[in-house]
Amino acid sequence: MISQDTIKEAVYELYKEAVINLSEDMKKSLEDALKNETHELGKLNIKAILKNIEIAEEKGIPMCQDTGLPVIFIKLGNVEVENLRKGIEEGIIKATKEIPIRPNIVDPITRENTNINVGTAIPPIDIELIDEDYLEITILPKGFGSENNNALKMALPAEGIEGIKKFVVESVLKAKGKPCPPTVVGVGIGGTSDLALKLGKKALLGEIGKRNPNPTIANLEKEIMDEINASGIGPMGLGGKTTTLDVKILKAHTHTAGLPVGVCIQCWANRHATTKIYD
Repeated sequence: MISQDTIKEAVYELYKEAVINLSEDMKKSLEDALKNETHELGKLNIKAILKNIEIAEEKGIPMCQDTGLPVIFIKLGNVEVENLRKGIEEGIIKATKEIPIRPNIVDPITRENTNINVGTAIPPIDIELIDEDYLEITILPKGFGSENNNALKMALPAEGIEGIKKFVVESVLKAKGKPCPPTVVGVGIGGTSDLALKLGKKALLGEIGKRNPNPTIANLEKEIMDEINASGIGPMGLGGKTTTLDVKILKAHTHTAGLPVGVCIQCWANRHATTKIYD
């Protein structure tokens, strides 16, 4: 059996890794953006971001003061697990105190802070059942400078691919510099309203620069990215060629009368970490 304490320690280490060390694919995409940037202010901002990442790794401190709301993705195989939610919550509480990270979680009405980054229905935990012999845990700390710019449209089926593309591009351009670009844009298509947004968030976990295996979706990702970058919003919204580093799309089947589209925008600090635990 995978113990509650094992889960606690795994979540603590994942949170620490995610907020301090940006993934190699994200760093490479930022470095490539710097090489391609021609706008002087755009170059300056990307250089500042890369320096920030370097300092965070050297000093072992979070790369951004907004250490996010912890979003958890679970892949649960054929293993016994002791008190999964409790173990996850304890890991987050430990991370809050020991890394340390900013306590971000408040009551939506009273605004009272829990001071432990855990609260009612927080962290949200998505569980996918798999036919494997392990438990996989992924943490995605989601900052709200970007989260506040997410969007949902219950489109009509007749709007089709062009309607999807138009909505995603308009949503990102409306956000302008608020999500701290260059961003990563996750898009969920299909399902229900809540599933479309969940797919958009899950899409952020994909490897940056790697296209969807479905040629139609891959082409849509590229077209959306090209249109966003043609806007000139640029790094930190101050002008430049790179407004988004990548667009990632996931889809689900949906009702014959619907075409839900969820847009989940992530800042340049597209932080997440994953581990597998075997019984």
